[in-house]
Amino acid sequence: MALDRIFDIAGSGLSAQLIRMNSTASNIANSNVVAGSEAEAFRGKRPVFQSILNQMVSAQGQSAGGGVRVADIVDDPRPLKEMYNPGHPMANADGYIWGSNVNEVEEMIEMLDASRGYQNNVEVIKTAKDLMLRTLDITKA
Repeated sequence: MALDRIFDIAGSGLSAQLIRMNSTASNIANSNVVAGSEAEAFRGKRPVFQSILNQMVSAQGQSAGGGVRVADIVDDPRPLKEMYNPGHPMANADGYIWGSNVNEVEEMIEMLDASRGYQNNVEVIKTAKDLMLRTLDITKA
């Protein structure tokens, strides 16, 4: 695999982890939002990653591609929080309001995991850059 492809692959990982961080931030921001009906309630968002497999073959006969992309962003299927609060201005005729299905603790773990994934891809880019610079140094000698 050519060293320049490493930047593309790691870059796709950076983009995917950034989308993951954005969806996590949105989930945390909306974790305490309530609605007057189940249909209007906020549902947590989850990005779905998909691998990118290029069918190119390099001169050495090896696959020369890869990476990751976000195929979709789906709603979290867990049930919403139904709360009885007849005094709330958004309560329906039966006195119920609906809260989001976001668990803030799980979102913090998701954020830490996305941050580590992002950092790992940054390290891949730094290492590839260092290898390229060392290769240039060798050719100068």
